[in-house]
Amino acid sequence: MKMPVALVWLLAFTILLIRGEGNNGICKENFKLDPRPHSVSILEFGAVGDGKTLNTLAFQNAIFYLKSFADKGGAQLYVPPGKWLTGSFNLTSHLTLFLEKGATILASPDPSHWDIVSPLPSYGRGIELPGKRYRSLINGDNLIDVVITGENGTFDGQGAAWWEWLETGSLNYSRPHIIEFVSSKHILISNLTFLNAPSINIHPVYCSQIHIRKVLIETSVDSPYVLGVAPDSSDNVCIEDSTINVGHDAVSLKSGWDQYGIHYGRPTTAVHIRNLSLKSPTGAGISFGSEMSGGISDVTVERLNIQSSHVGVAFRTTRGRGGYIRNITISDVDLTSVDTAIVVNGHTGSHPDDKFDRDALPVVTHIVLRNFTGVDIGLAGNLTGIGESPFTSICLADIHLQTHSDSWICSNVSGFSDDVSPKPCQELMSSQSPCFAGGSIYGGDAAARSYYSW
Repeated sequence: MKMPVALVWLLAFTILLIRGEGNNGICKENFKLDPRPHSVSILEFGAVGDGKTLNTLAFQNAIFYLKSFADKGGAQLYVPPGKWLTGSFNLTSHLTLFLEKGATILASPDPSHWDIVSPLPSYGRGIELPGKRYRSLINGDNLIDVVITGENGTFDGQGAAWWEWLETGSLNYSRPHIIEFVSSKHILISNLTFLNAPSINIHPVYCSQIHIRKVLIETSVDSPYVLGVAPDSSDNVCIEDSTINVGHDAVSLKSGWDQYGIHYGRPTTAVHIRNLSLKSPTGAGISFGSEMSGGISDVTVERLNIQSSHVGVAFRTTRGRGGYIRNITISDVDLTSVDTAIVVNGHTGSHPDDKFDRDALPVVTHIVLRNFTGVDIGLAGNLTGIGESPFTSICLADIHLQTHSDSWICSNVSGFSDDVSPKPCQELMSSQSPCFAGGSIYGGDAAARSYYSW
């Protein structure tokens, strides 16, 4: 028995909403912000907020002192107005780092003020150079219950020097980030401004229960490969109510690089992203991959405004990655002045070394893109899969783009579309919905599987 296309989408999307409640609940959970019973000011440790005095030791001493309150309800480190120059330092559990309005934590542009650390095991080397990497400005390793917040205080990564060293081949190690949490959980980052990151602004890796909200992230348009927020091999992540304008991808979901990510085997999953304004002149508003060897799944994205960007939504991978990108739902996206609205590319990305397995083919399937509008769009979509591993169940609905070209580019992909303009390529015009047949996108709902197996 066949059903009208509109009814297929209505029933399928109803199940999608029910299924999506699991991800939606991630952002609905209220992160407790009970006042810490103990609070100290960075001034008490000899810090000077003149933008010239190096305060790394003051921050390190303050954190060391506050560790003693971890079993007493935790503590807060208060940063008053001023420009607080520092190198990298580590946080501790049960801590609130609070930046007052007018407070700027200013990253030192001197590489000698940044620690050198081992590469992440799921990457096997630094991203830009083999070997070790610079530690990020603010670090958390195996921590629990950390809040970084304030009255719109600022982290300024002073990244211009790092960008120049990257472009001139003068880096000694791979660039640092502003904030990185490793193997940590119950982390909140909110009400802050991030400027001029050397590389990634916020990088949670191997983390769980991460909430990022009400942040403003900005770099100059010529900042090379600077990312906004990059959840990496992490789960139960919420990113919401924020504005991100960076040189490369504004939001980028990752999970490891080739054989190292396959071996580490930790996916990015259970992610909810909503209410974001994004701009990326040389990258994508939101991207998946290309480093995705641990897998990326069960991601709900809604209510995005993407403008003045090279790509709106991008899925990137290549042979040798292995892993998967599946069960992704993106809805309610407004695009303005974007070169290509949708990219799904199986031939993007480099390799960490020559030991990758060319037969490790990624799987890209069950991608739902719904309710997109766009003006001043160059190309509607470029969807290019891998011959030996075509991308399947790419489903488009209610997508209306005012493009300079009526063309879509498609190869080695298959899927379904309804109410899409300009008219998509034939590969995306299946007479039945491969996204919902068998109910595979909806998990273990036997009734749904039976109902949609026509």
